[in-house]
Amino acid sequence: MINIDNSNYELVESDEVFTFKNENTTLGFVRFNDKGEVEYIFVNPFFRKQGLAKKLLNLVKEKTGKKITLQEPISPLGHKLLNSVNKWK
Repeated sequence: MINIDNSNYELVESDEVFTFKNENTTLGFVRFNDKGEVEYIFVNPFFRKQGLAKKLLNLVKEKTGKKITLQEPISPLGHKLLNSVNKWK
């Protein structure tokens, strides 16, 4: 179990998907390919602003060894996340 902001959750990995979940719900997940392209990323609104998306993206970067890119189309929240990610690349 990982603890972030007093929320315990576990990391589940399967078939190019990382998922953070606790005993009650899915906190967030990311689906990616071996080129480092993020096909989909989602963080439950109740758990946003806690660094979960960045943690998920770091896991993708570690797993693939590639620069992370987000596939089109990117939602408005996706653009906001991408701008945030560009700051810590």
